[in-house]
Parts: sequence; C-alpha cells; structure tokens
Amino acid sequence: MAQSVWGYDRDNGPDRWHENYPMAKGDKQSPIEINSKDVRHDTSLAPWHASYDPGAAKTILNNGRTCRVVFDDTFDRSVLRGGPLTGAYRLRQLHLHWGSSDDHGSEHVIDGVKYAAELHMVHWNPKHGNFAGALKQPDGVAVVGILLKVGKTPKPEMKRILEEIDNIKTKGKEAPFQHFDPSILFPKSRDYWTYHGSFTTPPCEECITWILLREPIEVSSDQMAKLRSLSKNGENEPVNPLVDNWRPLQPVKGRIVRASFK
Repeated sequence: MAQSVWGYDRDNGPDRWHENYPMAKGDKQSPIEINSKDVRHDTSLAPWHASYDPGAAKTILNNGRTCRVVFDDTFDRSVLRGGPLTGAYRLRQLHLHWGSSDDHGSEHVIDGVKYAAELHMVHWNPKHGNFAGALKQPDGVAVVGILLKVGKTPKPEMKRILEEIDNIKTKGKEAPFQHFDPSILFPKSRDYWTYHGSFTTPPCEECITWILLREPIEVSSDQMAKLRSLSKNGENEPVNPLVDNWRPLQPVKGRIVRASFK
C-alpha cells in the first residue's frame, strides 16, 4: 500500500492502514463502542464551553476522503475549554464521516446503535507550539464528536455546510466559507462521554481527548443524500461517490470511559 493512498476501499482501507501506519494497531485507538454499563459517572468532570469567532471560518474542501471546514488557528480565536481539558484548545477544522445509507456511518457506536453520520470538531493545545507538535503529545488534541441521526425535524444547523456542497463536488475542490459559527451545531444538552483515544484516520496518532456528546443532532434523509453526492474522484474522472468514510470499532483495551452525567 503506497504511503499517500490510504482510503476506505478494500485495497487501502482500515484493515490495511497498519501496514504503513503502525500506530493504527496501538492500545488507545478510536473509535470505540460506548457501553452504558461500563461507563463511569465522574462527578469531578466540569462542563465544557466553546467560544468561537464566526470570522475564523476560512474554507470548505473535498479532499477525496471527507468534507472539511478549515478555521484560522494562528491565535486563540476560537477555543474550547473546560470539561476534561486543562487550558484552552484552538479550533482547527471540522469534518464528517458518513455511510452509504442512513442506518450507519458514525464512527462511535452507542450501546450497539450506529448513527447516520458523525461530525468531528478538531482542536489543538497551543502549549505545544503548533499542530504538528500537538500530535506528538497525549494532551495535544481535543475532538468534540457529534452524532447525526436522521429524523423528521432536521435542525437547520447543517444547512450552511450542505449548501456549499455543490461547489466542492469533486476531490481537490475548495470554496470560501466565511462567517460561520460552528457552535450552532451543538445539541441542547452539554452532556458528554470522554476517553483518551486517537485520530480515526492515518497516522492514527494517540493524542486525543475525546468529548463525545450524548445528544445527537437531527438531519434529514435529503441532507444525508447531499453528502453522499460528493465524489472521491477529481473533476475529470468518473464520479465515484464518497461514502462509508468511517473507521470500524477498535478494541477498548482497558480504557475507562467517563460520563459527565448519570
């Protein structure tokens, strides 16, 4: 498997990532299944809060593996703090994982339930100097994970991202994405699970404090279909739908998942 071509197909997918990225077989990999019966309610867990500057949003792009929104992280402009974290973490990007149909697509699984998609908001700890430095530290990165479920009353929050999809249909396309406050994507409840894990894409660095929100947000089936209309091929190639860009569950290996709620 050539270095730069990891993906989600049989020849380059999650089962083979470890061939080039040995960390993918580490002891703190993500995603995992959250089993309520094994979760530890931790009264010492603080609430988390995000203060995001809508002016920090820069671009939206299709990199052939996901749809990503990129933010300016050159200073403490949009930050996440509290919860299990020490200090402020800067928002760098958000992206999604989704399936080929509405009954699967999330990476984390809750008591056996898979959701249609999962949104990841990636933040890094500026005490490590830069993003590359943060990737090498156990407390380097914090990801807020939001589960998306298909329902009858989709919230309008995802609308802005999905409106732009027509402009980034094919791999390598990028479009301006200005004045966006990602905190509109948060569900009403601030309840969360937290554990120490990894990126769910190569090199699968084990630097992440996960903050997985208990309450999913709703999207419509039409909105999910829109995501699936992205192509993992470039402009002059045949359309190859970008679907099933999720990593299967990884072994928990004795890690404790803590909950902010009972």
